[in-house]
Amino acid sequence: MKKQDLIFILAIIIFFLPFFVFDEVYNFYNDFNNKYSLIMAFIKFAILATLGESIGLRIKTGVYNQKGFGLLPRAIAWGFFGMWIAIAMGVFRHGIPAFLDKFSIFNGIAFAMYGDFTALKLVGAFFISLMMNTTFAPVFMTLHKITDTHIMNNGGKVSAFLKPIPIKKIITNLNWEVQWGFVFKKTIPLFWIPAHTITFILPQNYQVLTAALLGVVLGVLLSIAAIQGNKK
Repeated sequence: MKKQDLIFILAIIIFFLPFFVFDEVYNFYNDFNNKYSLIMAFIKFAILATLGESIGLRIKTGVYNQKGFGLLPRAIAWGFFGMWIAIAMGVFRHGIPAFLDKFSIFNGIAFAMYGDFTALKLVGAFFISLMMNTTFAPVFMTLHKITDTHIMNNGGKVSAFLKPIPIKKIITNLNWEVQWGFVFKKTIPLFWIPAHTITFILPQNYQVLTAALLGVVLGVLLSIAAIQGNKK
């Protein structure tokens, strides 16, 4: 372990420690999260998902940041993605159980999702995760890749957001062998569906936070995808 790793780990501990040590800090977080859930989604993803990308960069290149990587614009992009993800989670969390109940596929799931853990709640969480990860997730993952590419193409500067994104050019040049063969085909069924099944079993006020924490894992997965892409 290098000095930069120790500093990185120490910085993370110092940042998160007050939430576990001081009740006032934790209570403030809960109150703010309940009142301004979308703002908190922005903050959670801006910090945690960008942290994941930084760790991914460390795995890929040996450093946590480098010129042109664009940690700040990535954090801004992740913040808005986080709001989008939070809204999507709400839609799927309420819509899928209602659909299953309406068509008598699994009666009582909508009610079960608000109670303690049961087999019915597990079934509901699985179907919510399944539908979200086979419809919303591929679109999100592709758009995320496009914005990342745009940021890097503009030297990692915040001013990248002031320039039109050449979506057609970027999407045409994406490494679809990796995007489909690894990101979609492997990570969605083997990681994201099980991980989000667990997420939707948790109490509602922890679900977006857990999704943001999974953003750390996403950063690692993206670094693996990038490494695979470089080997092609």
